[in-house]
Amino acid sequence: MPQIMQDKEMVNDILSMTKSSLTTYANFIGETANPQLRSTIQQIRNSDEQFQYQLFQLAEQKGFYKPAAQADHSDIQTVKSQVGQ
Repeated sequence: MPQIMQDKEMVNDILSMTKSSLTTYANFIGETANPQLRSTIQQIRNSDEQFQYQLFQLAEQKGFYKPAAQADHSDIQTVKSQVGQ
């Protein structure tokens, strides 16, 4: 009997696939010399980023996703000093 994905699993799967696509777009954009093709891929990437953020917000509202606690100021400063900023 096939298993049916629940809403949470589907949302997380789509978020994961979109994240992978965004990485691929970034690599593709960096290697594209044709300005028109580069612009088109950037537009697709921007659209996917917007979609990903909206889906993230939905997942967070439904309790499907709980982001990590926000870093405090001292943590941010520590990381900045470690990377030479």
